[in-house]
Amino acid sequence: MSTIVMTGGTSGIGAVAVSLLRSEHRVVLGARRPASGVESLPLDLAALASVRTFAAGIRHRLGSEPIDVLVLNAGVIRANADGRTVDGFETTFAVNHLAHYLLLRLLFPALAPGAVILLTTSGTHDPATGAGLEPPRHADARLLADPQLDPALPAEAGQHAYTASKLCAVLTVRHLAAEYPNLVTPIAFDPGQVFGTGLAGDLALPMRVAWKVLGTPVGWPLRQFQPTLNSVPDAGAALASLASLDVAPEAGQSYAAVRRGKLGWQEPSELARDAEVGAALWTESARLAGWKD
Repeated sequence: MSTIVMTGGTSGIGAVAVSLLRSEHRVVLGARRPASGVESLPLDLAALASVRTFAAGIRHRLGSEPIDVLVLNAGVIRANADGRTVDGFETTFAVNHLAHYLLLRLLFPALAPGAVILLTTSGTHDPATGAGLEPPRHADARLLADPQLDPALPAEAGQHAYTASKLCAVLTVRHLAAEYPNLVTPIAFDPGQVFGTGLAGDLALPMRVAWKVLGTPVGWPLRQFQPTLNSVPDAGAALASLASLDVAPEAGQSYAAVRRGKLGWQEPSELARDAEVGAALWTESARLAGWKD
Protein backbone atom coordinates (compact mmCIF):
# COMPACT_ATOMS: atom_id res chain seq x y z
CA MET A 1 0.00 0.00 0.00
CA SER A 2 1.38 3.37 -1.04
CA THR A 3 0.93 6.65 0.79
CA ILE A 4 -0.41 9.32 -1.54
CA VAL A 5 -0.69 13.03 -0.74
CA MET A 6 -2.87 14.91 -3.18
CA THR A 7 -4.39 18.29 -4.02
CA GLY A 8 -7.43 18.66 -6.25
CA GLY A 9 -8.98 15.38 -5.16
CA THR A 10 -12.49 16.44 -4.19
CA SER A 11 -14.02 17.02 -7.64
CA GLY A 12 -13.53 16.36 -11.33
CA ILE A 13 -10.83 13.95 -12.46
CA GLY A 14 -9.19 14.10 -9.03
CA ALA A 15 -12.31 12.75 -7.33
CA VAL A 16 -12.48 9.89 -9.85
CA ALA A 17 -8.82 9.07 -9.17
CA VAL A 18 -9.37 9.12 -5.40
CA SER A 19 -12.36 6.79 -5.69
CA LEU A 20 -10.14 4.29 -7.50
CA LEU A 21 -7.16 4.67 -5.18
CA ARG A 22 -8.51 4.84 -1.65
CA SER A 23 -9.39 1.15 -1.27
CA GLU A 24 -5.80 0.00 -1.82
CA HIS A 25 -3.72 3.04 -0.82
CA ARG A 26 -3.57 5.57 1.95
CA VAL A 27 -4.71 8.85 0.41
CA VAL A 28 -4.44 12.16 2.27
CA LEU A 29 -6.01 15.16 0.58
CA GLY A 30 -5.42 18.87 0.90
CA ALA A 31 -8.79 20.59 0.52
CA ARG A 32 -10.55 23.79 1.51
CA ARG A 33 -13.39 21.75 3.02
CA PRO A 34 -13.32 18.34 4.76
CA ALA A 35 -13.47 15.49 2.25
CA SER A 36 -15.90 12.61 2.70
CA GLY A 37 -14.58 9.06 2.99
CA VAL A 38 -10.88 9.97 2.86
CA GLU A 39 -8.29 11.60 5.10
CA SER A 40 -7.94 15.32 4.56
CA LEU A 41 -6.31 18.40 5.98
CA PRO A 42 -7.26 22.04 5.32
CA LEU A 43 -5.47 23.67 2.40
CA ASP A 44 -6.06 26.94 0.58
CA LEU A 45 -3.67 27.19 -2.36
CA ALA A 46 -4.39 30.91 -2.66
CA ALA A 47 -2.48 31.51 0.60
CA LEU A 48 1.14 30.45 1.03
CA ALA A 49 0.71 30.45 4.82
CA SER A 50 -1.95 27.76 4.38
CA VAL A 51 0.46 25.75 2.22
CA ARG A 52 3.07 25.86 4.98
CA THR A 53 0.51 24.85 7.61
CA PHE A 54 -0.72 21.99 5.45
CA ALA A 55 2.81 20.70 4.84
CA ALA A 56 3.55 20.78 8.56
CA GLY A 57 0.27 18.98 9.23
CA ILE A 58 1.08 16.27 6.71
CA ARG A 59 4.49 15.63 8.23
CA HIS A 60 2.94 15.47 11.71
CA ARG A 61 0.12 13.18 10.51
CA LEU A 62 2.44 10.76 8.72
CA GLY A 63 5.26 10.82 11.26
CA SER A 64 8.05 8.58 9.93
CA GLU A 65 5.87 7.19 7.14
CA PRO A 66 7.26 8.46 3.83
CA ILE A 67 5.20 9.83 0.95
CA ASP A 68 5.30 7.46 -2.01
CA VAL A 69 3.31 9.66 -4.41
CA LEU A 70 2.74 13.41 -4.37
CA VAL A 71 -0.10 14.45 -6.70
CA LEU A 72 -0.36 18.19 -7.37
CA ASN A 73 -3.60 18.22 -9.33
CA ALA A 74 -5.62 21.26 -8.21
CA GLY A 75 -6.04 24.11 -10.66
CA VAL A 76 -8.12 27.10 -11.69
CA ILE A 77 -8.77 29.18 -14.79
CA ARG A 78 -10.18 32.70 -14.60
CA ALA A 79 -11.75 35.07 -17.09
CA ASN A 80 -8.97 37.62 -16.54
CA ALA A 81 -5.69 38.13 -14.73
CA ASP A 82 -6.95 40.83 -12.38
CA GLY A 83 -7.34 38.68 -9.26
CA ARG A 84 -4.67 38.68 -6.56
CA THR A 85 -4.08 36.30 -3.66
CA VAL A 86 -3.53 37.40 -0.07
CA ASP A 87 0.19 37.29 -0.89
CA GLY A 88 -0.29 39.73 -3.77
CA PHE A 89 0.27 37.31 -6.66
CA GLU A 90 -1.93 36.79 -9.73
CA THR A 91 -4.42 34.13 -8.67
CA THR A 92 -4.10 31.56 -11.47
CA PHE A 93 -0.30 31.56 -11.37
CA ALA A 94 -0.28 31.43 -7.58
CA VAL A 95 -2.72 28.53 -7.27
CA ASN A 96 -1.63 26.46 -10.26
CA HIS A 97 2.13 26.89 -9.90
CA LEU A 98 3.57 28.84 -6.99
CA ALA A 99 1.61 27.15 -4.18
CA HIS A 100 2.40 23.72 -5.61
CA TYR A 101 6.05 24.66 -6.01
CA LEU A 102 6.24 25.61 -2.34
CA LEU A 103 4.38 22.48 -1.25
CA LEU A 104 6.78 20.36 -3.26
CA ARG A 105 9.80 22.00 -1.64
CA LEU A 106 8.31 21.64 1.85
CA LEU A 107 7.42 17.96 1.43
CA PHE A 108 10.52 16.94 -0.54
CA PRO A 109 12.37 15.69 2.58
CA ALA A 110 9.38 13.46 3.41
CA LEU A 111 9.34 11.71 0.02
CA ALA A 112 10.26 8.04 -0.22
CA PRO A 113 13.27 7.14 -2.38
CA GLY A 114 12.10 7.14 -5.99
CA ALA A 115 8.79 8.77 -5.06
CA VAL A 116 6.51 9.75 -7.92
CA ILE A 117 5.72 13.46 -8.21
CA LEU A 118 2.71 14.12 -10.45
CA LEU A 119 1.94 17.65 -11.64
CA THR A 120 -1.21 18.10 -13.68
CA THR A 121 -0.52 20.20 -16.76
CA SER A 122 -2.46 20.82 -19.97
CA GLY A 123 -1.91 20.45 -23.68
CA THR A 124 -2.75 24.15 -23.88
CA HIS A 125 0.87 24.83 -22.85
CA ASP A 126 1.83 23.80 -26.39
CA PRO A 127 0.70 26.00 -29.32
CA ALA A 128 0.90 22.92 -31.56
CA THR A 129 -2.17 21.38 -29.93
CA GLY A 130 -4.36 24.15 -31.39
CA ALA A 131 -6.42 24.25 -28.20
CA GLY A 132 -7.94 27.65 -28.95
CA LEU A 133 -6.57 29.36 -25.83
CA GLU A 134 -3.91 32.07 -25.78
CA PRO A 135 -0.64 30.10 -25.77
CA PRO A 136 2.07 30.95 -23.25
CA ARG A 137 4.71 33.37 -24.50
CA HIS A 138 7.07 32.84 -21.57
CA ALA A 139 7.48 31.33 -18.11
CA ASP A 140 8.90 34.42 -16.43
CA ALA A 141 7.66 33.97 -12.85
CA ARG A 142 8.09 37.65 -12.03
CA LEU A 143 5.77 38.71 -14.87
CA LEU A 144 3.30 35.89 -14.23
CA ALA A 145 3.08 36.83 -10.56
CA ASP A 146 2.29 40.44 -11.54
CA PRO A 147 1.03 40.65 -15.14
CA GLN A 148 0.90 44.45 -14.90
CA LEU A 149 4.69 44.34 -15.30
CA ASP A 150 4.40 42.46 -18.59
CA PRO A 151 4.95 44.94 -21.45
CA ALA A 152 3.32 42.61 -24.00
CA LEU A 153 0.45 41.11 -22.03
CA PRO A 154 -2.11 39.73 -24.52
CA ALA A 155 -5.74 40.80 -24.49
CA GLU A 156 -6.76 37.32 -23.31
CA ALA A 157 -4.73 37.71 -20.14
CA GLY A 158 -6.79 35.18 -18.19
CA GLN A 159 -6.15 32.48 -20.78
CA HIS A 160 -2.44 33.33 -20.88
CA ALA A 161 -2.21 33.08 -17.08
CA TYR A 162 -3.67 29.57 -17.28
CA THR A 163 -1.62 28.22 -20.18
CA ALA A 164 1.57 29.75 -18.79
CA SER A 165 0.93 28.15 -15.40
CA LYS A 166 0.59 24.79 -17.15
CA LEU A 167 3.86 25.43 -18.97
CA CYS A 168 5.37 26.03 -15.53
CA ALA A 169 4.21 22.57 -14.44
CA VAL A 170 6.06 20.88 -17.30
CA LEU A 171 9.19 22.96 -16.75
CA THR A 172 9.15 22.08 -13.04
CA VAL A 173 8.88 18.37 -13.82
CA ARG A 174 11.73 18.48 -16.30
CA HIS A 175 13.91 20.45 -13.89
CA LEU A 176 13.26 17.86 -11.18
CA ALA A 177 14.12 15.06 -13.59
CA ALA A 178 17.40 16.75 -14.50
CA GLU A 179 18.44 17.72 -10.97
CA TYR A 180 17.24 14.67 -9.00
CA PRO A 181 17.32 11.76 -11.48
CA ASN A 182 17.95 9.07 -8.87
CA LEU A 183 15.81 10.48 -6.07
CA VAL A 184 12.34 11.05 -7.54
CA THR A 185 10.21 10.16 -10.55
CA PRO A 186 8.56 13.39 -11.76
CA ILE A 187 5.70 13.22 -14.27
CA ALA A 188 3.70 15.97 -15.98
CA PHE A 189 0.15 14.65 -16.48
CA ASP A 190 -1.90 16.09 -19.34
CA PRO A 191 -5.52 14.87 -19.08
CA GLY A 192 -6.50 16.58 -22.32
CA GLN A 193 -9.52 18.87 -22.47
CA VAL A 194 -12.06 17.45 -20.04
CA PHE A 195 -15.50 19.05 -20.04
CA GLY A 196 -17.84 18.63 -17.10
CA THR A 197 -15.35 19.42 -14.34
CA GLY A 198 -15.44 22.42 -12.03
CA LEU A 199 -12.49 24.07 -13.77
CA ALA A 200 -14.66 26.61 -15.57
CA GLY A 201 -16.43 27.80 -12.43
CA ASP A 202 -14.88 31.29 -12.56
CA LEU A 203 -15.53 31.89 -16.26
CA ALA A 204 -18.43 33.77 -17.85
CA LEU A 205 -21.87 32.14 -17.71
CA PRO A 206 -21.99 31.03 -21.38
CA MET A 207 -18.64 29.28 -21.01
CA ARG A 208 -19.73 27.62 -17.74
CA VAL A 209 -22.91 26.33 -19.38
CA ALA A 210 -21.08 25.02 -22.45
CA TRP A 211 -18.43 23.37 -20.26
CA LYS A 212 -21.13 21.59 -18.25
CA VAL A 213 -23.23 20.51 -21.22
CA LEU A 214 -20.27 19.18 -23.21
CA GLY A 215 -19.38 17.04 -20.19
CA THR A 216 -22.64 15.11 -20.63
CA PRO A 217 -23.33 12.50 -23.36
CA VAL A 218 -24.03 15.46 -25.66
CA GLY A 219 -20.26 15.92 -25.95
CA TRP A 220 -19.63 12.31 -27.01
CA PRO A 221 -19.58 13.01 -30.79
CA LEU A 222 -16.94 15.71 -30.36
CA ARG A 223 -14.65 13.30 -28.50
CA GLN A 224 -14.73 10.93 -31.47
CA PHE A 225 -13.17 13.53 -33.77
CA GLN A 226 -10.88 15.47 -31.45
CA PRO A 227 -8.17 13.31 -29.82
CA THR A 228 -7.45 15.82 -27.04
CA LEU A 229 -11.04 15.71 -25.74
CA ASN A 230 -11.56 13.15 -22.97
CA SER A 231 -14.27 12.16 -20.52
CA VAL A 232 -13.95 12.71 -16.76
CA PRO A 233 -13.87 8.93 -16.06
CA ASP A 234 -11.14 8.28 -18.63
CA ALA A 235 -8.94 11.15 -17.44
CA GLY A 236 -9.49 10.25 -13.78
CA ALA A 237 -8.62 6.61 -14.42
CA ALA A 238 -5.43 7.66 -16.19
CA LEU A 239 -4.41 9.81 -13.22
CA ALA A 240 -5.14 6.91 -10.86
CA SER A 241 -3.02 4.54 -12.95
CA LEU A 242 -0.03 6.85 -12.56
CA ALA A 243 -0.64 7.52 -8.86
CA SER A 244 -1.08 3.82 -8.08
CA LEU A 245 2.28 3.10 -9.75
CA ASP A 246 0.55 0.72 -12.19
CA VAL A 247 1.99 2.76 -15.06
CA ALA A 248 5.61 3.92 -15.05
CA PRO A 249 7.36 6.34 -17.41
CA GLU A 250 9.16 5.02 -20.43
CA ALA A 251 12.91 5.65 -20.46
CA GLY A 252 13.64 9.37 -20.74
CA GLN A 253 9.95 10.33 -20.70
CA SER A 254 8.17 12.55 -18.19
CA TYR A 255 5.11 13.87 -20.09
CA ALA A 256 2.07 11.60 -19.91
CA ALA A 257 -0.92 12.63 -22.03
CA VAL A 258 -4.42 11.23 -22.46
CA ARG A 259 -5.49 11.10 -26.09
CA ARG A 260 -8.72 9.44 -27.23
CA GLY A 261 -9.13 8.15 -23.68
CA LYS A 262 -5.75 6.37 -23.65
CA LEU A 263 -2.64 7.27 -21.68
CA GLY A 264 0.63 7.58 -23.57
CA TRP A 265 3.99 9.34 -23.50
CA GLN A 266 4.72 12.40 -25.62
CA GLU A 267 7.14 15.29 -25.96
CA PRO A 268 5.98 18.64 -24.52
CA SER A 269 6.37 21.96 -26.32
CA GLU A 270 9.72 23.32 -27.46
CA LEU A 271 9.65 26.02 -24.77
CA ALA A 272 8.87 23.40 -22.12
CA ARG A 273 12.06 21.56 -23.09
CA ASP A 274 14.30 24.60 -22.52
CA ALA A 275 16.42 23.71 -19.50
CA GLU A 276 17.58 27.30 -18.94
CA VAL A 277 13.97 28.52 -18.79
CA GLY A 278 13.18 25.74 -16.32
CA ALA A 279 16.13 26.58 -14.09
CA ALA A 280 15.22 30.28 -14.09
CA LEU A 281 11.61 29.44 -13.19
CA TRP A 282 12.77 27.24 -10.31
CA THR A 283 15.02 29.97 -8.90
CA GLU A 284 12.54 32.82 -9.26
CA SER A 285 9.71 30.72 -7.82
CA ALA A 286 11.83 30.13 -4.74
CA ARG A 287 12.29 33.85 -4.30
CA LEU A 288 8.60 34.60 -4.72
CA ALA A 289 7.59 31.83 -2.31
CA GLY A 290 10.09 32.99 0.30
CA TRP A 291 12.03 29.73 0.09
CA LYS A 292 15.55 29.72 1.48
CA ASP A 293 17.81 26.71 0.96
